[in-house]
Amino acid sequence: MLELRGAIWFRAGDQDLGGKDRIALLAAIAEHGSITAAAKAVGLSYKAAWDAVDAMNNSAGEPLVERAAGGKGGGGTVLTERGQRLVRSYLALEQEHGAYVARLSRLGAQLGDTLADDVDVIRRLMIKTSARNRLFGRVAAIRTGAVNDEVTLALPGGQQVVATITHESVETLGLQPGVEAYALIKASSVLVGVPSPGMRLSARNQLPGTVTRIVPGAVNAEVVIALDGGASIAAIVTHGGLDELELREGAPAVAIFKASSVILGVMG
Repeated sequence: MLELRGAIWFRAGDQDLGGKDRIALLAAIAEHGSITAAAKAVGLSYKAAWDAVDAMNNSAGEPLVERAAGGKGGGGTVLTERGQRLVRSYLALEQEHGAYVARLSRLGAQLGDTLADDVDVIRRLMIKTSARNRLFGRVAAIRTGAVNDEVTLALPGGQQVVATITHESVETLGLQPGVEAYALIKASSVLVGVPSPGMRLSARNQLPGTVTRIVPGAVNAEVVIALDGGASIAAIVTHGGLDELELREGAPAVAIFKASSVILGVMG
C-alpha cells in the first residue's frame, strides 16, 4: 500500500528559513527560555543550535531569536515577536497540511495499487538527463569482478541490458537483484544493425526491435527503434548508413551498444 507523507518548509525569497526541525527548535526556545535546554530537548548540540538560529536570523532578515537579560543563570534566550509569529503560522499550516495529507491517504486507499503505479510513472517522468535513452527495469543479476561488476537489468519486455560499472558504484547505488534501476545510453553510443542469420558481434547489448521513426538531419538521422514492452531506443545514423542498411519505418532492426556505454541510476 502506498504511504503518503508531506512536510512544510518556509522560504524567504531565495533563502531557506527551515522546516519542522528548525521550527521545533524555535518552539523549544520559547518553552525553555534557554538555548542550552532547547538544544537538548530537540537533540542538537549547543553549537548546532546556535548555528541554526544564526542561519534563520540571517535568512529572515531580522532576528527571530535574541538574548535576554535576567534569565536563569543571569540571562536567557527568547523569541522575538517575529519568531513567535513564525512558530504560530507554522503550527497552523502544519495542522491544515496534516488534514490534507489525511484526505489524500484516504483517496490513496480507495485507488489502491493504481495510485502506486501512477506515482511510480510520475517519478520516472521527473528524471532529467542529457542522455537520449532511458530504459527502466529491475536488477536481474550482478557478476562481481576484481574492479568492475557486470550488472544485468531486466526490462519490462523481457529483454536485458548489461552494464559494466565499478564495484564501488554498485555499493553506492545499493544495487542488488530485484532493485528498480534505470539505464542511460547516449544516442551517439548506439549502433544500428539489421537482423541476419549468424550475426555475431562483440558488443554485450543487442536489442532487437522495429524502426518506428526516422528523423533526418543535415548530416545524420535519428533512428528510433521500438522494443518489446513499450520502451524505445534512439540511435544516430549517417545518411549513408540508412541507405546501406535500407532502414525504413516498420523494418526490423537491432540496437547495439557496449556494456561500458551504459550508466546506471536508481530512484532517490
